Amino acid sequence: MSNPKIIVCECDHADLKQEHEVFTAAGIDYKFIPCTSPDEVIEKCQGGEVMLKQYIVFDEHIFKNVPTLKCIVQYGVGTNNINFEDAAKYGVQVTNVPDYGMNDVADHTLALMMNIVRKVNYLNKRVHEGVWSVKEVAPIHRISEMTIGVIGLGRIGSAFAHRARALGGKIIGYDKGYGVPGLQFPDYIQYKGSVEELLAEADIVSLHCALDKSTMNLMNKERFAIMKDGAYLLNTARGGLIDEAALYDALVCNKLAGVGLDVTAQEPIPNDHPLLTLDNVIVTPHSSWYSVEAYQDLKRKAAEDAVNFVSGRPVRYPVNTLNK
Repeated sequence: MSNPKIIVCECDHADLKQEHEVFTAAGIDYKFIPCTSPDEVIEKCQGGEVMLKQYIVFDEHIFKNVPTLKCIVQYGVGTNNINFEDAAKYGVQVTNVPDYGMNDVADHTLALMMNIVRKVNYLNKRVHEGVWSVKEVAPIHRISEMTIGVIGLGRIGSAFAHRARALGGKIIGYDKGYGVPGLQFPDYIQYKGSVEELLAEADIVSLHCALDKSTMNLMNKERFAIMKDGAYLLNTARGGLIDEAALYDALVCNKLAGVGLDVTAQEPIPNDHPLLTLDNVIVTPHSSWYSVEAYQDLKRKAAEDAVNFVSGRPVRYPVNTLNK
């Protein structure tokens, strides 16, 4: 029996309830064929026109060997595991779901910021250890008198900036798209001309940019040196944005006062990772996207864009542009 046009080839969610409801309502057949590697996709998913995926790298190896594939729907925002040059060569549309957890990630980033600056985790730990004192965590500074720098002002970065603004601090930002005709950015942010200019001024730096060749290890030894002494760093975007060895050095020499991470270069982060030995490091397990509502939105919107494609309608969230 041949495969249907839509194949969910990779999904580690508890079920496919939302996807099933969308596909059934549209009267479109689909199949869940769990794969763990490109070779499995090639072996099991022949005939598929649209594939919903998460982590598997899609490049020429798959495109060449599954010639029916014409659309990839990426569960989530990040598409760094898709080769866009190869997708263009083989005429494969790429779409993602960039807004499903936008508010959730912004909320989580704010929570990390409040926690690390106010030293909530550490104070809680010390109380549990029988120590009732604020002296050992001094100094703690007012967030309302800090400058908060946001690198990357897309949906999530802008949503975080909006929340941070409510605390009364000065908001500065950098985005490589600022000034490009047609792109809109919040008008209450003071925009800087470079990452370096922002780092030199910010007391708190929050990363919200995509991971690609230009942003790999964006935060490295040289850029940590530019930051203010005692500054804080937040990352709920992609772990590869930070050189973690350089980050560790910046923390142990007190260049940085603390860091809040929801993403790491290797996930899960190894139990013996040096960063986990430091009290001024908060790490959460790539969970900033999660809420019940975000989880449902992600699955529903991914399925809806698959239906859009096979029905001949424009996809809602095109990541690449194909020559027609």
